Amino acid sequence: MDFESAKKRVTELTKLINYHNDRYYNNDSPEISDYEYDMLLRELENLEAEYPVLRKEDSPTQRVGGERAAKFSPVEHAVPMESLHDSFSYDELRDFDRKVREVSPSPKYVVEPKFDGLSVSAEYRNGVFVRGSTRGDGRVGEDITDNLKTIRSLPLRLSKALPFLEVRGEVYMSDESFLELLKYQEEHEEKPSKNPRNAAAGSLRQKDSKITAQRKLDIFVFNIQQIEGAELNSHKQSIDFLAELGFKVAPFYNVYDNIEDVIGEIERIGASRGEFDFPIDGAVVKLDSFSEREELGSTAKFPRWAEAYKYPPEEKDTVLKDIEINVGRTGVLTPTGIFEPILLAGTTVGRATLHNEDFIKEKDIRIGDTVILRKAGEIIPEVVGLRSRGENTVPFEMPKLCPSCSSPVYRAEGDAAVRCTNTSCPAQLMRNLIHFVSRDAMDIDGLGPAVLELLRDEGLVNSPVDLYKLKAEDISKLERMGDQSASNIISAIEKSKANTLSRLVTGLGIRLVGQKAARVLCGTFNTIEKLMNADIDSLTAIDGIGKAMAESIVEYFSLPKTHEMIREFKELGLDLTEPVEEKHNDIFSGKVFVLTGTLPTLKRSQASKIIEENGGKVTSSVSKKTDYVLAGEDAGSKLTKAQSLGVTIISEEDLMNMIK
Repeated sequence: MDFESAKKRVTELTKLINYHNDRYYNNDSPEISDYEYDMLLRELENLEAEYPVLRKEDSPTQRVGGERAAKFSPVEHAVPMESLHDSFSYDELRDFDRKVREVSPSPKYVVEPKFDGLSVSAEYRNGVFVRGSTRGDGRVGEDITDNLKTIRSLPLRLSKALPFLEVRGEVYMSDESFLELLKYQEEHEEKPSKNPRNAAAGSLRQKDSKITAQRKLDIFVFNIQQIEGAELNSHKQSIDFLAELGFKVAPFYNVYDNIEDVIGEIERIGASRGEFDFPIDGAVVKLDSFSEREELGSTAKFPRWAEAYKYPPEEKDTVLKDIEINVGRTGVLTPTGIFEPILLAGTTVGRATLHNEDFIKEKDIRIGDTVILRKAGEIIPEVVGLRSRGENTVPFEMPKLCPSCSSPVYRAEGDAAVRCTNTSCPAQLMRNLIHFVSRDAMDIDGLGPAVLELLRDEGLVNSPVDLYKLKAEDISKLERMGDQSASNIISAIEKSKANTLSRLVTGLGIRLVGQKAARVLCGTFNTIEKLMNADIDSLTAIDGIGKAMAESIVEYFSLPKTHEMIREFKELGLDLTEPVEEKHNDIFSGKVFVLTGTLPTLKRSQASKIIEENGGKVTSSVSKKTDYVLAGEDAGSKLTKAQSLGVTIISEEDLMNMIK
C-alpha cells in the first residue's frame, strides 16, 4: 500500500476503532465481535509500523479504550492499569519469548486464563477495603466503591492488616448468572445483553448499587499494584499471597521455563474453556520474576514482560433443520432455529434465536441450508451467515396466524416484531402472570412460575384478575402446597391490593411501557380513569413519552377486554390511584436542572428531591433547554458545556437560598 492510501486507511481505521471503543467501553453495547475489533486494531498497528509518521499521540494503538464516565467521581491510578499486547498465533508468542530472552536469558513464565470482564482496582488500608475503581483510560478511572462492595467474593477485610494494598482484578458474570439475566430480560422483553462481559460492565456501572447486587457479579484478583508491609519477588508468590489474604484467584496458574510448554498449556486451557463457569477469551503469559520485569519495562501502552494470547472465535457449519416460532409476553412471535446438533466451544448446540423476520431475510437463510454457527462470548449460539444453499429450499415466511391460538398476527410499520392480536392468547398467559406478580410490578411473594403453572393447569387462573378471586382452599389442595403456604400467598395477594397505580400499570405489560414510564404516567394522571381517557396529544406532551409509546397506550386502553379487567380490579378492591407527591412550593415550576460534581453536604439524590419537591425537573444532560446547572467539586464536562451554552451555574448554597 502506498503512503497516500495508507494515510487514508489510517484515518478510516482511527475513526472506526474510536467508535467501537466508545460502544464497548463506555456504552457496554458492542456492535462487532472482539475478534473483528482485534483485527481492525492489528491492521492499524501494522500500517503505523510501516509508516511511523502516521502514528499520532491519540491513536487508538497508544491508549486504553475506555474513558471515565461523568456519573462517577474520577480516581487517578498511582500505578497505571496497563492493557496487554495481543497475540493471535503461536509464532507471535515465540517472537515475544525471543524478545524477553534478549534481556532475561532464562525466563520463567506464569500462564493463567484471560478473564473476559471489567478490570478494576481495589484498595485496602490496614486490611480494610476503602476504595474501588474501574480501569478507565488506564490512568484515570471511575469510583465504584459501593458497587464493588456488593460482590461477595471480594473481601471487605483481609486476613492480614497490611498498612496498604492495591490489587487488580477482573469483575465477571458467571454463565449461570448471565443465563438468569437473559431469562429475566426475555420475560420482560428487554433488550438482551450480548455477552457476559457487557452484562458485567453494565451491572458494575449502575448508579444504584442495589441493582448491581441483584446481578450476582464475581471477581478474580490477579495482580498486586501496590503493597506496604510485605516483600514479594515473583508473580506466582504474589498470587499465592493473595489467596492467603482471602482473595479469589485464578483456579490454575502454572509456571513454565520454555515457550513450547507455555503453548501447550494455552492449548489445554483453550480445549477446556467450555467446562469453566466463567468467561475467558484467551490466556495470559507473564514473566514470573519481578526484578526481570523491571529490566524489561513497558512501552507507552503495554508491559514488555507479558503477552495475551486471544483464542479465535470457533465457528462450525451445521444444517438448519427447522424454524420454531415462540410467542412472548406481549404477543411477539420470535423465530428459533433448530439445527443439526454440533459441539461448539465445549458444549452441544442445537438451537439458537433467529431474532426476527428481518434477521432471517438479511442472512438469507432457509430451512435445509448449511449455516455458520458460533458462540457469542462463548455462551450464546448465534448464526453468522449462510455457508451453502440446500436443495429445493424456499424463503422463510412468518406465519399469518398465531401458532398458539390461531388468531391473526400483524406487524406495525417501523417495527421489526410480528405480534399476535389476541391479548388472551394462552402462550402469553404464563409470561403475563409471571410479569404481573414480579418484584417490579405487583410484587406478590410466593407466586413463582411453578405455582402459577399449577394454578393455570387446574383452570384456577386465566388472567391476572383471577389471582384476586383465589381462596386459600384453592391453593392448599394443589400438589406440594399446604395450608400455611396457601395462607401466606393469600396474604401477599391481599397486601398487593394497596399497591400504587404505577405498579399495576407496570404489571399490565403494555407494550413499550416499563416501570419508569408507568411512574411518569401515573404521576401525571393519578387515577386509572384519567389514564384510560388520555389521548395521544396529552400523552406525548409528557416528557419521556414518545409517539410510539402513546399509540400503544391508547390502543391498549381502547380494548373492551381492558375495560372489563379494570372494572373487575375495582370491584375486587384494588387501589387504582397514584398518591400525589407533595410539593413544598412551585418556585422551580418549568425549570430544568442538571446536577454535576460532588456537593459539599448533599447527595445528588437529596438535591434532586429538593428540586422536584419545589416543582423543578432534573435531567441528566445539558442542553439549550437547561435552566440551571448545580455544580460541585470535579464537575467535569457538563460544567464546561453549560458554560459554553451560557447556562446559569449555581452552587448548593445558591440552591438553598433560592428555596428560602
